[in-house]
Amino acid sequence: MTIKRTLQKDVSIVLAGEAGQGIDTVEQILMRVFKSAGFHVSATKEYMSRVRGGTNTSEIRVAYRPVAAFLDRIDILVLLDPQAVDHVRERLSTETIIIADEDSPKEEGRGILSAPFAKIALGLGNRLLSNTVALGFLVALFDISAETLLEQLRLTFGKKEADIIEKNCSAAQSGWELGRQEAVKGRLSIQIGRGAAVKEQMIISGHAAAALGAVVGGCNFLASYPMSPSTGVLTFLAQHAEEFGIVVEQAEDEIAAINMGLGSWYAGGRAMVTTSGGGFALMTEGLSLAGAIESPMVIHLAQRPGPATGLPTRTEQGDLDLALYAGHGEFPRAIFSPGTLEDVFLLTAQAFDLADRYQVPVFILTDQGILDLNHALAGLPVAAVRNANHIVHTVPDYKRYRLTESGVSPRGIPGLGQGIVCIDSDEHDEGGQITEDGAVRKAMVEKRMKKLLLLRQEVLAPELFGVKDYRRLIIGWGSTFHAIREAMEERKASDTAFLYFRQVYPFPGTAIPLLEKAAEVICIENNATGQFAKLVRRETGLAVHRNILKYNGSPFSVEELVRQI
Repeated sequence: MTIKRTLQKDVSIVLAGEAGQGIDTVEQILMRVFKSAGFHVSATKEYMSRVRGGTNTSEIRVAYRPVAAFLDRIDILVLLDPQAVDHVRERLSTETIIIADEDSPKEEGRGILSAPFAKIALGLGNRLLSNTVALGFLVALFDISAETLLEQLRLTFGKKEADIIEKNCSAAQSGWELGRQEAVKGRLSIQIGRGAAVKEQMIISGHAAAALGAVVGGCNFLASYPMSPSTGVLTFLAQHAEEFGIVVEQAEDEIAAINMGLGSWYAGGRAMVTTSGGGFALMTEGLSLAGAIESPMVIHLAQRPGPATGLPTRTEQGDLDLALYAGHGEFPRAIFSPGTLEDVFLLTAQAFDLADRYQVPVFILTDQGILDLNHALAGLPVAAVRNANHIVHTVPDYKRYRLTESGVSPRGIPGLGQGIVCIDSDEHDEGGQITEDGAVRKAMVEKRMKKLLLLRQEVLAPELFGVKDYRRLIIGWGSTFHAIREAMEERKASDTAFLYFRQVYPFPGTAIPLLEKAAEVICIENNATGQFAKLVRRETGLAVHRNILKYNGSPFSVEELVRQI
C-alpha cells in the first residue's frame, strides 16, 4: 500500500508489545527526546498484571499545545511484538500507519513502514536491541536529530557498561538512518509546531507528583505495603528517602502500616500511608482509631477496579464510597480528588496541613489513570503550599482533649513541655482517661463533629470551565478532568459548561447554585453506580439527570465523551 500522510497539530503514537519487552523504557526515552525537540508530550499506559507475556501498550501524544487525555485514535502504531496488533485492532483505522519489522505479517488496508529492525539488532549481538532500532526509526520521522536521541540514550543507560551504551547508540543510529530515508521519500510528513520553552520543562508522573507533594507538605515518615497502583509513590520516596530526610518503612501489612503512621503523628512526625482499595480495607480499624484519638493522618488511596483483587493494573473510580464511609462510628474526614498532576502535587501537600490543623484523617483519592500519566510541566505550584506546625508545648495540667469552642484541642506530643499526653481508643475524658459517663461521651462526640463544620469552611471550591450562561452542566472529579476538558473543546457547545471537583468531601457548598442553574446535569465518572452523583444528591438534594459511566478498567477517551456528551 502506498503511504502518503500529513500529520499536523497532534500525533497519537502507540507502542505495543509484550510485558517485559522494555516498552516503559522506550516510552521514557521518547518523551524526553520529543520534549528536547520542543514538542508538547504526554503518555498514558495500560498493562497486564504479569511480569512476562500478554500485551502492554503505551500511548504517547505529541502536540503543538499541552495535551494529557487518552485517545482511541492511533496515528502511528509501533509494533514491538507482531502479535500485539490484535490487542489494539479496534482502535486502528485506514489512516493508521504501522511501523514494524520487515518480517512481521502485513496488515491489509494499512499503511506499513517496515525495516529490518531484528536483523540490525542481531548484527549487533542482541535481538533486544530491535526496540532501540525502531526507536531511532520513529524519531527520524519527526525530523529530530540523531544527536538528540543519542544524548538521551546515554543519560538513560549512563550506569550501564560502556559496551551496552555503545550498542544501544549504534542501534539507534542505524534505525535513525533508515527512518530518515523514509522521511526523505515524503511518504509521511509530520508538521507539528515546536516551542523553545518546552525544552526547559520537566517530565513528571502522577506517582512522582504525589511523592513530591508529600515532601513539600512536610512528610517525614511513610509506612506502606506494596499494592499497585500506589506502589510508585512508595518506591519514589524510598529511592530519595535520604536526600529528603524521610523514614520509609515497608510494613508487613496494611494494618501495621496505618498504625505505624498514627504512632509517628503521636510522636510529632508527619506521616502518610499509600495504598489501594484492598489494602485500605485492612486499614479501616486504624482509620477509626485516628478518629477516636483525634490524630492527623494522610492516606493516599490509589483506586483500581474491584471487588477483591479485581483488575490490579487498570483504572477505576470505584472507592469514593469506601473512603467516605470507611470506619466504624462517626468522625470527620476530608477527601481530595485531584485531576491534574499539578493538583496531585498541591493537594497531597495541603493534606498534611489540613490533617495537622484539624487533627483528622485526610484522603488523596487517585487512580491508575492519573498516577501512570506522564507529561511535561513548566513547574509545580510549590508557592501555593500552606505548611505550618500545629504542635504546642504542653503545660503541667495539659489535657489532650480539652473542650474548646471550635472542637480542636491543642495537640501536644510526649517530651515537648511539662504535660502528660494521654490518648486512648476507648471513649475518654478531656485528660484522655477512659470513661463511660454518658454526658462526657455526648460532649466528646459533639467536640469531634464540630471539626466537620471547620472543614466545610476550608473546602476547595469546584472550578467552572466553558460558558457562564449554560443550559447543561457536566460534572466530574479526579482523573476524568483531561478527557472532559478536551472533549468540551472539540465539541464547542455554546450551551454546556464543565464543573471540576478537586475535593469531593466535605461537599463544597459553592457548587449548589451552579448545579441549580443547569437545566440538565450530567455526571461523568469511572464506576458502575454513579458514586459521586449519589453523593451530590445526598449533600444537596439535587438529582443528576444523566450519568455517563465506564467500568471496564480503561479511562474515558476523548472521542467517546464527544459522542456521549
